Amino acid sequence: MEMDEGNSLSGPRFRRVARNLWAENSDHDPLLNENLEQWPHLNELVQCYKADWIKDDFKYGHFDPISSPSFQNQIFEGPDTDIETELRLANARHSEDNFPSTSGRQTSDNHCGISPLPAYEPAFDWENERSLIFGQRVPESIPSHNNSGLKIIVKVLSLSFQAGLIEPFYGTMCLYNRERREKLSEDFYFRISPDDKNVNTDRKGIFSVDSPSASICLMVQLEKPATEEGGVTASVYSRKDPAQLTEREKQKLQVWSRVMPYKEPFAWALIPLFDTTTTNISNNNNNNHINNNNNINGELLASPSSPLTPSVSNNSSEGILENVSRINLDGKFDKYSTSGGAVIVEVSNLNKVKECYTEDSLQDPKRKVHKPVKAVLRLEVEKMHSIVHESDDASEGGSVVNELTESGQSQTLDRKVSHANGQNGEGHSDFSNENFAAFDFRTMVRCEPFNQLFHCLYVYPLTVSLSRKRNLFIKVELRKDDSDPRKPPLEAVYSRDPAGAPLLQKHGQTQIAIGTRTACYHDEIKMSLPAILTPQHHILFTLYHLDLQMKLEPPKPVTVGYSVLPLSPHTQLQSDVSLPILRELLPHYLQDGVKERMECLEDGKNVFRLRTRLSSSLFPVNERIRDFFLEYDRHALRTSPPWGSELLEAINSLKNVESTALIQFLQPILNMLLRLIGDGGETLQVAAFRAMVNILTRVQQESSDGSERNKYLVNYVDFAFDDFGGRQAPVYPGLSTVWGSLARSKAKGYRVGPVYDDVLAMAWFFLELIVKSMGLEQSRLFYNNIPSGEDVPPLQLKEAVFRCVTQLYDCLLTEVHERCKKGLGLAKRLNSTLAFFCYDLLSVIEPRQVFELVSLYMDKFAGVCQSVLHECKLTFLQIICDHDLFVEMPGRDPSDRNYLSSVLIQEIFLTLDHDDLSQRTKAARILVVLMCKHEFDSRYQKIEDKLYIAQLYFPLIGQILDEMPVFYNLNPIEKREVLIVTLQTIRNLDDDSLFKAWQQSIARTRLFFKLLEECLVHFEHNKATDAMLMGSTSGRSPDAERPSSPKYSDRLSPAVNTYLSEASRQEIRHSGTPENGYLWNRISPQLNSPNQPYSLREALAQAQSSRIGATARALRESLHPVLRQKLELWEENLSTAVSLQVLEMVAKFSTAAGSRSISTDYSKLDCITSVLTSLLSRSQPLSFYRSFLPVFERIFRSHGAVLTARENDRFLKQVAFHLLRLGVFRNERVRKRAVVGLQILVRNSFYNYGHTTRLRVMLTITLSELMSDVQVTQMRPDGSLEESGEAKRLRKSLTEMADEATSEANLKECGLSVNALNADSGESGNKWDWAEVKRLSECLLLALDAGLEHALLGTVISADRYAQAEGFYKLATAYAPVPDLHIMWLLHLCDAHQEMQSWAEAAQCAVAVAGVIMQALVGRNDAIWTKDHVSQLRKICPCVSDDVSIEASAAEVEGYGASKLTVDSAVKYLQLANRLFSQAELFHFCASIQELIIPVYKSRRVYGQLAKCHTSLTSIYESILEQEQSPIPFTDATYYRVGFYGEKFGKLDKKEYVFREPRDVRLGDIMEKLSHIYETKLEGGDQTLHIIPDSRQVKAEELQPGVCYLQITAVDPVMEDEDLTSRRERNILSLSTSPQRSRVFDRFLFDTPFTKNGKTQGGLEDQWKRRTVLKTSGAFPSLVNRLEVVKSEIMEFSPVENAIGMIETRTSALRSELEEPRSSEGDQLPRLQSLQRILQGSVAVQVNSGVLSVCTAFLSGEPATRLRSQELQQLIAALLEFMAVCKRAIRVHFRLIGEEDQEFHTQLVNGFQSLTAELSHYIPAILSEL
Repeated sequence: MEMDEGNSLSGPRFRRVARNLWAENSDHDPLLNENLEQWPHLNELVQCYKADWIKDDFKYGHFDPISSPSFQNQIFEGPDTDIETELRLANARHSEDNFPSTSGRQTSDNHCGISPLPAYEPAFDWENERSLIFGQRVPESIPSHNNSGLKIIVKVLSLSFQAGLIEPFYGTMCLYNRERREKLSEDFYFRISPDDKNVNTDRKGIFSVDSPSASICLMVQLEKPATEEGGVTASVYSRKDPAQLTEREKQKLQVWSRVMPYKEPFAWALIPLFDTTTTNISNNNNNNHINNNNNINGELLASPSSPLTPSVSNNSSEGILENVSRINLDGKFDKYSTSGGAVIVEVSNLNKVKECYTEDSLQDPKRKVHKPVKAVLRLEVEKMHSIVHESDDASEGGSVVNELTESGQSQTLDRKVSHANGQNGEGHSDFSNENFAAFDFRTMVRCEPFNQLFHCLYVYPLTVSLSRKRNLFIKVELRKDDSDPRKPPLEAVYSRDPAGAPLLQKHGQTQIAIGTRTACYHDEIKMSLPAILTPQHHILFTLYHLDLQMKLEPPKPVTVGYSVLPLSPHTQLQSDVSLPILRELLPHYLQDGVKERMECLEDGKNVFRLRTRLSSSLFPVNERIRDFFLEYDRHALRTSPPWGSELLEAINSLKNVESTALIQFLQPILNMLLRLIGDGGETLQVAAFRAMVNILTRVQQESSDGSERNKYLVNYVDFAFDDFGGRQAPVYPGLSTVWGSLARSKAKGYRVGPVYDDVLAMAWFFLELIVKSMGLEQSRLFYNNIPSGEDVPPLQLKEAVFRCVTQLYDCLLTEVHERCKKGLGLAKRLNSTLAFFCYDLLSVIEPRQVFELVSLYMDKFAGVCQSVLHECKLTFLQIICDHDLFVEMPGRDPSDRNYLSSVLIQEIFLTLDHDDLSQRTKAARILVVLMCKHEFDSRYQKIEDKLYIAQLYFPLIGQILDEMPVFYNLNPIEKREVLIVTLQTIRNLDDDSLFKAWQQSIARTRLFFKLLEECLVHFEHNKATDAMLMGSTSGRSPDAERPSSPKYSDRLSPAVNTYLSEASRQEIRHSGTPENGYLWNRISPQLNSPNQPYSLREALAQAQSSRIGATARALRESLHPVLRQKLELWEENLSTAVSLQVLEMVAKFSTAAGSRSISTDYSKLDCITSVLTSLLSRSQPLSFYRSFLPVFERIFRSHGAVLTARENDRFLKQVAFHLLRLGVFRNERVRKRAVVGLQILVRNSFYNYGHTTRLRVMLTITLSELMSDVQVTQMRPDGSLEESGEAKRLRKSLTEMADEATSEANLKECGLSVNALNADSGESGNKWDWAEVKRLSECLLLALDAGLEHALLGTVISADRYAQAEGFYKLATAYAPVPDLHIMWLLHLCDAHQEMQSWAEAAQCAVAVAGVIMQALVGRNDAIWTKDHVSQLRKICPCVSDDVSIEASAAEVEGYGASKLTVDSAVKYLQLANRLFSQAELFHFCASIQELIIPVYKSRRVYGQLAKCHTSLTSIYESILEQEQSPIPFTDATYYRVGFYGEKFGKLDKKEYVFREPRDVRLGDIMEKLSHIYETKLEGGDQTLHIIPDSRQVKAEELQPGVCYLQITAVDPVMEDEDLTSRRERNILSLSTSPQRSRVFDRFLFDTPFTKNGKTQGGLEDQWKRRTVLKTSGAFPSLVNRLEVVKSEIMEFSPVENAIGMIETRTSALRSELEEPRSSEGDQLPRLQSLQRILQGSVAVQVNSGVLSVCTAFLSGEPATRLRSQELQQLIAALLEFMAVCKRAIRVHFRLIGEEDQEFHTQLVNGFQSLTAELSHYIPAILSEL
């Protein structure tokens, strides 16, 4: 359709839309060009059908959205990142910088990221949201002349005969219902010329189908030139033999066809269009038709002849179909065709007309089958839905929606369409190139308004029965009168010849019936009727006989007779008539007197039977309507009496008109009644108004669609109503007056009858009429008077009219209020009607006048009212605020802002505090939809527009902050709706408005940021969400009575769930036809899984069968992969946008706080700290961190001192934790940002404190917490553990933190200045110290390594207690900067030792804990202990540090530090150490510990505890004395050196350790224990464990590869003052019992004998000794059971030195015993026993071999000559001294013994004498010496 741009009404609001008229120019039809002024109703009818539509472009709103933002994949990384995300992360490392603005970078409008709203409402559909409003008006499409939804387009391609096409053929085609034996459409004519054997392929017949049915078919009838008598008969086309025509026959046919203008019927066929039956087709059928004796209907029973049948046999006959598409019974094609969506049908069973036939005979089952014609008629059949012609009609937003045809291309029917209905105005100069739309006869019986002008009569001659055979045909004419038969008839008959004849001709003629008495016809004669039918108008039928023999000239017809049909009595829809045949016509033959004089054939019998069909939108069949039209004409022409009683009666009788006729003439009747309301008297006005109400009510009730706004009435208001084109006064004053008077009568209590309820029900119609009437007047008044591009000024209503409108509005409002209380549904509909009335008025009259009406409404519904009333109020506001110019509305006063927005916000907040849950949900939804409409509107994309909108909605945030409990009482969905509006508002708000909001109070500012935290909570991204059941909206469903959509997402808008649910249903709908599933065509094949349900139905069935429940997770899995990816993409972008928006607010707040221009707690800045913590504690995408770091740096540069103060310990600890956590991330860019973030913390520490001590404590604490969250180990394929990627990345981050070389590049990559780490405070210069940063990094790495090593022990930790203890020890060492953590790991170590019964080590742990506490107390200048006490403690436990610094004080972090380090706790651990040392029998340590406890009790004067301490000291010293006096020397432990050799030992490989074991553990025991530990570790591998049996030096390169070796050697501790170079043999037992010896050892030795001649063992003269001295990394007893050997020294002694040393050792032992003082006689017994033991080992005969063997080895023969003289003298002197001491000892022994030891003494004396005699052989001087 084309718009008349030049028309005065095609202005800003209204425009004319040209009708797609069948007769665009009625000049071609002289019958309708008569003077209609004397017939006003006809003038009204013609004007009604020919006038353009008047469309209000703004009535249903207009929304021009911007294009949807392109969302990017947001990659969230965390500890549980899956493999798929790993791959995306790998790609992101390379492509991250190519992200568009959604990545979080600063966009052009200075925002961190995209707006949150598009991600929250990604599928925002304005039309759909509006449709949910109660009582929403639904626009109708522009009325078309045929509302059928389905068009069948047929094109005749060709006709071919087996005998050849020689002569022209003519045909007709129409729709036919074979069940009802009814013709459905007029005929479409076509001609097939023998010249090119084809028709013109551009011409098509278009037929309308209401609904597909198996009974609907195409009836095709062919005709040919009448057969010449004696010439070639039509039987040549049906011969069985395929013989061709001879040349003579062809020539005769060609000549005859040129001279014969008359046609005879030839063949026919019925083609079913929607036949559902299928018949198998034989493959061996070579003919082009199907022989079927049962085919009495002449149709092709095989399905291929039904081009639109649902199914086609697979083995269809060759040649029948080129291409077959299928159409289901719903009339939809599959995408199956290759020929432009059309189906090529070859009709091969044309049935020859052997005799005349009628419609009845076609359906007669007993009738014999016609002989088939050997021919094929090729048709192209195409299906198409009716096309919307108006460019912006299909959708309110102005988009054009065209159906896609089968080829996938949009096809229209807007080429020249030739309608042979009534008055065709296109002309027929090029008829063959025009399409032909066949008139649908059902138009006349449909209950639909006429909207086109058609006025014609179809005449069907049926039969003529005569007594003799004739070749008969009939000529048909329309005559105006009967005055003279010779006068030319009217040009009223439509031409049937498509070859270019004039459209209207003077007559038409039928086919010729050859040689029959009863002639049957099946022609259709279409005649145009005059506008006014008079009694003289009639149809004249002339019957002719034709001689069909070729003579010298063509045959001429001979008149047989006449028949006459007067039109006036036969103006019915359809009538069958029988007429007599007159032999001749006389002038005035219609008059009765003349009729009697005319002679009739066949004795005057009615032998001519015919049928007529009236198709007219001008002539009503209903008598009451005709009467009303007549009275209307009399009234209009002022010919009726002035009181108009007949008109009143006609008006009142309209209520009794049959509904179909009433609806068909609805539009002109309403126009006439409105004219009467406008210009009639009061009585006439009321009668017309009441009649109009009655008509409207009937139309509404009898409507088939059941909608609240009947589509016919909507079409009238929206398109047809033109307010009389401005030719008379507008309607709205009169309509408002008559309605207002009725309403006031009702308000006053007068009886107004049931019509008043009908008025209320149809109020929408009258109110829309009033507004359109106002709008049309406004357009007419102003359109030509304003410059183009400017808005039309509002219409200034007269005061009386506006008062009348206000009174009417008030009355209707009262009805709403009263009926709402009664719960009547009419009230809610009327409420919506009033809202739309105000909505429409806003565009027409002055808005402030409308505000008076709105204010009237709000006063009536003020405050918190009943739930129903409140719902009406919400609906009212929802409708009004949807106005296109809502944003631009003024205030009620010129100084005020938008009045509607202020009312809306007030009522929305009131509703949020309402008890009704459904209304709260509705109110929140209204907010979001409005915000979306503003945000996505292309008109409001400028920054100043967005700012204005934000300022409109900002007061709502203020109200929420004032009443936060209202917000907290909302359910999660409502909270999200409110929060998204809050975010969108503050996003577009200017800084000054924000700062002003933050200046009011500290509490209010806090609440503002609480809202932001709520945003982070409710929009947090969490892929594993699986808490909500399907359809649930929270614990309380906001709208229980309405079925809710399945809940796929609990973070996105509820509209998204609806969208996904609908998409799933669409998927189910298309699942049966994969070809139609274009939505899924691009799915990657690897996404498809046999176990993956892709439809909601499948998913729910699967969920039910597996009993997993219809959870949100299951629902998401049920989505098709494409939809699921969309959903995840939207959720990711929403979470990202919200986080970035909150970050932007924090940055602005930080700036404002820097200038101290706002109200906040400047001592803590808790608004910043809480939000930053909330941001970092949640999963964030990569794009967030790119924006985060610059903000983070600015905040700490501005407020670093406050944020790192002790009041913000918790914040700093959490920030440090999250930065360390980010240092674990796989993505390099995020990890580097974590490194720079840590450096920013270090820079802040330097700048504000000058050191990093406190920060080191903080980072150590957080690292400890992080280690419990991060998986630092991973499993190798062999089952063992290794360091994980997370641990490696954390190590790399901690290393890079102190890497000066990479620092500058990292800063640039993070978008920071290279001077960002400059800690220049002005006076002291740059305080940054890379060395200290390096120490900080090393400290953290030490903690990481300790934790990693502890974790790597894994399951072996229970078997290898040594490794367990070392792990705890390393952890304790690593966390030494944090006293609490240091103590914690020391206590773990203490417990481990106690389990192993290593009491000394456990005691040392307790001492170390006490030492940590004492250091902290001394550092705090505690008065009890001093540095001397700490030094005293170090003598017990050397690992206690003597560096008493401020670190313990610096470690005072919330939850950690010196606040827990008290004197009492120190005493507790000292007492624990005392008990453990007692169990280890190391009593001298116990004494030292008690001396540290006593000062505490002394200072506190706790004398009872002091007494206990001294009592304990007494027992301790007695125990020490007992140990020293014991005859068996006391040993507290045994020590073993263990060497590890083998790659399988890992870090232990090629290292030596000294193990401290209990004193009862022997060498075999420790060998067994270590073998068990390490064999367990080596299980499953190819390594074996060997024990090296000796203590020689091991050369690792000589060992066998692949084998693990242990070398275990017993070692002796070395005393502090011991001379290790002495050649004497060591007596460790005597050393251990020596008094006042410290039992703290860090050196050990062992002696190894060897020979230098290569022998394994030799005599004393060959036996050398190697002494190995080991230095350990610490002193025993230590915190661990084993210490690494850090130094090893080796000394060698010769054989003679060994001998001398052995003798000197025995001499020294005997002398020591003799010289030891004894205090009393009571001590003699122990001394005697000791002396006897030593003497027995020295002089007894059986052990003399020791001394004698030395003499034999070194003093006899050759060995003596090898000794140096000095060595010889030393050996002799040692022997002499040894014998002298033995002699002295024997004497002492004699004095001490009693009678019982005399015999033992005698043996000693004899042994000494024997030894002396033996030695005298080697040393002669010995006799003289002794």
